[in-house]
Amino acid sequence: MKFRALLSFLLAAFSSAKADPDWTSDLREDMLELHYTGTASGISAVWEWRLNLPGAGEQASWQALPEADGEGKFKLVTPIPDVGWESLEIRAKEGETVRLSRTWVCEPHGPLQLLTPARIDALPDSDRKVWQEYLARSRSLALQERRFLAMECRRLGQRASTPAPEDSKEFEFDDEKMDVAWYATAEAAKLADVVLTYQTPSGGWSKAVDYAKGPRQAGTHWTSQDGKGWHYCGTLDNRATTEQIKFLAQVAQAHGREDCRAATLRGIDWLLAAQFPNGGWPQVYPLEPGYHEGITFNDGAVTHALEVLHAVSHGDAPFAWVPAEFKQRATAAFDRGLNCLLACQVRLNDVRTVWCAQHDPLTLVPAAARLKEPPSLSGGESAVMLRFLMRKGPLNEEMRGVVNDGIAWLESKKIIGLRRIKNEKGRTDYVQDPSSTEVLWARFYDLESGLPIFPGAGDGVVYATYHEMAQHNKVAYDYFTNKPRDLKEKEWAKWEKRWKQGK
Repeated sequence: MKFRALLSFLLAAFSSAKADPDWTSDLREDMLELHYTGTASGISAVWEWRLNLPGAGEQASWQALPEADGEGKFKLVTPIPDVGWESLEIRAKEGETVRLSRTWVCEPHGPLQLLTPARIDALPDSDRKVWQEYLARSRSLALQERRFLAMECRRLGQRASTPAPEDSKEFEFDDEKMDVAWYATAEAAKLADVVLTYQTPSGGWSKAVDYAKGPRQAGTHWTSQDGKGWHYCGTLDNRATTEQIKFLAQVAQAHGREDCRAATLRGIDWLLAAQFPNGGWPQVYPLEPGYHEGITFNDGAVTHALEVLHAVSHGDAPFAWVPAEFKQRATAAFDRGLNCLLACQVRLNDVRTVWCAQHDPLTLVPAAARLKEPPSLSGGESAVMLRFLMRKGPLNEEMRGVVNDGIAWLESKKIIGLRRIKNEKGRTDYVQDPSSTEVLWARFYDLESGLPIFPGAGDGVVYATYHEMAQHNKVAYDYFTNKPRDLKEKEWAKWEKRWKQGK
């Protein structure tokens, strides 16, 4: 848990000549207790503390802080109640005068970086209110999740949660190749038993969890991602959440299982709650600070959300059983998401091009993510979105222009003369070969020139060629893609057929 510390030095009016006291302090938290430590000098005062609880309605009573040792060091260890905590206050009083005070406010995810209070406050009145409500809901859900896991750990006497077992493979079922009869098998039912246990209290799922290791146990996190604890906990990254929703909907239909139906609807609710007021989606919800706050087209995150909502709204398999109220809400959310997607399409010299992998959640302009992911035009993610629009987008002149312009731009950015090989380390590499028939696209294109760029994962330098970048950086990333190829070779005929049929 993160804390927001508010420090105020309150000097008594009658002693302006008195030297300012020196006070250092720190607060840390595990699943069982709060640990406060501090050192003070230059002050003779009575030290007090109080722990305020959420929903208590009134502040707690002040209590005497344990006396400092001979070096002026304070230490306080206090159990965390099951309901969690709202704020911890420490103060020093001389008589009735408060000389020093500090408040730690419980912040579930730390300060946001893109959706900052200053940026929200600068919005027009109508926009500001809906964004403030959205952020308040995200914070509330984040607190609920943390308190739920902390309660489990306290009952077990664990100071830290156990990470979920990790599996680097994506949880994915190919809709076009999967035999739907499989969902009626005992194997699918057993897998569903495990997937259900890893649904977060907010209704989403994390990525890279090894469901083969069995159901989640109390005190185990929902995410396997690094030691920070709340990394990618409820995410659209790498097909997470949307795949679990589709899988459980299939099992619910095949087995008539009410638990799978309920979890599917909670997952759809998560998609609806996670959607930004402007129609986009963050990568992680409840929000995780950093580039995760951006509207995330990377790895098809927004596209996969739209695919599920489109299927739900139309009652397509496996969502025919979903209640009408959910279908109506999904329809409205899909329309907002589609409008946001279209608004994010980048224009160069007033000509529509494609999209960045991330866009700013407020201004919708292309945004950076990791060091190797600067604001740019995306080859791969844009192809995924165009394919979706060709298959499921509305048939109107605006959509025809969006698709035609996007494909035209990608067609103008083909890269030829490269051949894909495996180098001596067994990794994918590319060599110059004028005779190669391979057609590739760069993962990133410059926002102004439209030329391919290759940002280094280690140094963050944007190079003009792949080989320059590879000379200075470890390459463990796909800098080329062939996804746009299918737009003309496979999807165009289907797109034209849709127009002829009018559906």
